[in-house]
Amino acid sequence: MKNKQTFLTKGSFALLLFVILGYVVKFHPNYLKDFDSLIQITLRGDLPHTLTFFFSSVTSLINTPVIMTWVAVLAGFFLYKKWWSEAILLIGNLALTGLLVAFLKNIYQHSRPAIQHLVEEGGFSFPSGHALASTLVVGALVIIVSQRVKNRHLRHLLQVLLMVFILTIMTSRVYLGVHYPTDVLGSLFLGLGMLHIEFPYYDKMRFQ
Repeated sequence: MKNKQTFLTKGSFALLLFVILGYVVKFHPNYLKDFDSLIQITLRGDLPHTLTFFFSSVTSLINTPVIMTWVAVLAGFFLYKKWWSEAILLIGNLALTGLLVAFLKNIYQHSRPAIQHLVEEGGFSFPSGHALASTLVVGALVIIVSQRVKNRHLRHLLQVLLMVFILTIMTSRVYLGVHYPTDVLGSLFLGLGMLHIEFPYYDKMRFQ
C-alpha cells in the first residue's frame, strides 16, 4: 500500500495526543478544569427535557448489550456477503474497545464529573468507553462504506450520517454529565490513532 507510512504517521500522532492528554489527566487534572467546565456549562444549559430525552436515547445505542447486538447483525451480513475482512474489522474493533477501556480506566482512575448525572453510570471516567466504541466501531463502518458502496452520492451521505452519529454520541456523554469533554476528546484521539494504524493492514487483507 503506497500510503501505508502516511496512515501510520497520522495514527502515531493521534496516539501521541492521547498520551499527552492522558498524562495531564493523570498528574495535572487541575489544568483541565477551566476547559472542561466551560464546555459543560455551555453544552448543558438549562437541561431541556427534549434534549435530555434525545441524548439519553442516542447514547443507549452504544450501551454494551445494544452495540453487541447490532455489530453481530452487521457482521453476520458481511459474512453472508463473504466480506471476511470487513467482518473481522468490525468485530475486532468492538473487542479492542472493551480491552482498551478496561485497561486504560484502571490506569488513569479518573473520577467522573461531580455534576448531576442524567443517566446511571459507574466506574472511572477517562477515557470514555462510549466515545471510544463509537470512534472505533462506527469509524470502521465509515471505512467499509467508503469501499463497498459504489454510488457516490449514497456513499457520501452514509459517511456523513455515520460521522454525525459519532459526534452526537460524544456530545451526549458530556451533556448527560457522565464524562468530561477531555474524556471524549481523549477517546477520539485514541480511536482515530488505532483506525489509522489498522487501515493499511485491513486494506491489504481485503485483497489476499
